[in-house]
Amino acid sequence: MSVEVVGVIVIISVFILMFMRIPIAIAMAIPAALAIIYLKGWNTLMTSIDSIVWYQSYSYTLSTIPLFVLMGQFLYTAGISEELFDTFRKWFGKFKGGLGLATIGSSAMFAAASGSSVANTGTMGVIASKEMLKAGYSKSLTGGSIVAGGALGILIPPSTTFIIYGMITEQSIGALLTAGVIPGILLTIFFMLTIVISVIVKPSLVSNTVDVSVSWKERFISLKSNISIIIMFLIVIGGLYLGLFTATEAAGVGAFGAFIIGLIRKKLTFHKFAEAIFSTIKTTGFMFAILMGAFILNYVLVITRLPILLADFLFDKNLTPTMIFILIIIMYIILGALMDTLAMMVVTIPILMPVLKMAGFDLVWFGVIIVLVVEMALISPPVGMNCFVLKGVSDDLELVDIFKGALIFMIPILLLIILIYIFPEIALFLPNTMRS
Repeated sequence: MSVEVVGVIVIISVFILMFMRIPIAIAMAIPAALAIIYLKGWNTLMTSIDSIVWYQSYSYTLSTIPLFVLMGQFLYTAGISEELFDTFRKWFGKFKGGLGLATIGSSAMFAAASGSSVANTGTMGVIASKEMLKAGYSKSLTGGSIVAGGALGILIPPSTTFIIYGMITEQSIGALLTAGVIPGILLTIFFMLTIVISVIVKPSLVSNTVDVSVSWKERFISLKSNISIIIMFLIVIGGLYLGLFTATEAAGVGAFGAFIIGLIRKKLTFHKFAEAIFSTIKTTGFMFAILMGAFILNYVLVITRLPILLADFLFDKNLTPTMIFILIIIMYIILGALMDTLAMMVVTIPILMPVLKMAGFDLVWFGVIIVLVVEMALISPPVGMNCFVLKGVSDDLELVDIFKGALIFMIPILLLIILIYIFPEIALFLPNTMRS
């Protein structure tokens, strides 16, 4: 059996195991390990595990993940999320559709602390769903606003998805994180415009009920409670941009700052501290296991030359970079509707790397594209993770209504992908002007 055929069998086996709900790390590691034994023998497998897995495990950059996760856990414990929603509710609540705008705005702000789409959706789902339904918002608009806002958690830095992508592609974590800032702001605005347009086109989505009028004084006072998260974001991302910190140092500063905020607010009890540590360990362990499985799979792809053969095949067909880009986006939309988003990314990126390089795509720029298609997958039926997370924290919302509302928010994500393709500087301006 040729090495190319072995490579194809490995990839097919990985997808089959994933569709069978086998844990992602195991689904990648077992077929890859068997392929290495078949092609190179048992000793090579042991050597590769020692040289690849252990070497990568001791990577200093990997510590960025637990530190950013811990930062989000501390800020969640400090009660930041409730105050964010209250602030945006006071500023937008009196407008028709204003609670939807408040949900998107507070989700965007909380994204600057959590780095996780699932955490963002779960947190805002508890807070915003009852408020919106109580104010007469339709279940579809309520569910769509929350899951779309939650998706911002992996685009607005700090983002664990950017870090994992950077580890796989060997790109600068700092450049990737800063690349998400402008697209994150734009997508937040696009989501808000989607709510405004939806309410104008279909007024029945929101009843005439509005929040009690809030004075300008109350609005400005409410901003005081959000200063801490703004300062944290400016220090962490600003330090990265100005070259004051590496990505790992920025994560450490962020985690320590979040710890201090929790202490100052007197919310970080010993019990809460232990919960934050345990949750961080659990989340980090899950991500590290997936990364280790991905590194073993990557080694098999190198042996079998499958990515190179794919690149040669596409360019032998005289496909233009635009055509290749469209095919990649279509592929991710299909895969995103069928499988776990993290699995989708770690399996496909190594295969596509030679294709991306031969097409002349900047890998930092493509990192933003990947995060956007992952966001689409998180809210798309039938397996959109954010939708299931929201259903889990809100008994008042039906899954069909959540998916129905989420579909409309896929349009602004697609629009932003098109804009970033046409105007790459949307994603690359900040990374290109960073101080090293």
